[in-house]
Amino acid sequence: MSRLLEGRGELGSLMRTARMIERAQQHLRDHLPEEVREHLHVGGFRDGRLTLITDRAVWLTWLRYEQRRLLGLLHQLHGFEAVNGFQFKVRPVRPVKVPLRQVRDLPLHAADELASCAADVEDPRLKRALERLASHAERH
Repeated sequence: MSRLLEGRGELGSLMRTARMIERAQQHLRDHLPEEVREHLHVGGFRDGRLTLITDRAVWLTWLRYEQRRLLGLLHQLHGFEAVNGFQFKVRPVRPVKVPLRQVRDLPLHAADELASCAADVEDPRLKRALERLASHAERH
């Protein structure tokens, strides 16, 4: 698998590009003020221009004012000497919503009824479903 990722094919090229973008992002973040770091993402490289993505217009304005310094920082990295400018984009980041965990409370007597029903059922899928439901009871 590692040979496939390091090879000369499309996947190997894609992995090298991803690692270079990650290096550029880390290098830039290491040299940015702390309040800006988490708002900067490197999105890609095309035609000598590196795409910088931020989540707010205020950071985009700040990045535009800092272009010359950022370009100098990038030129310190091997492989980024050819970068001659930036393309800026604002992409608001929406936090991932973690679904609420639904806790099931099943009284013990209800679980006993479900287990007894499961014992009398011949259909294996229905039997497993009833047994799973019965397993939700709080047994202390």
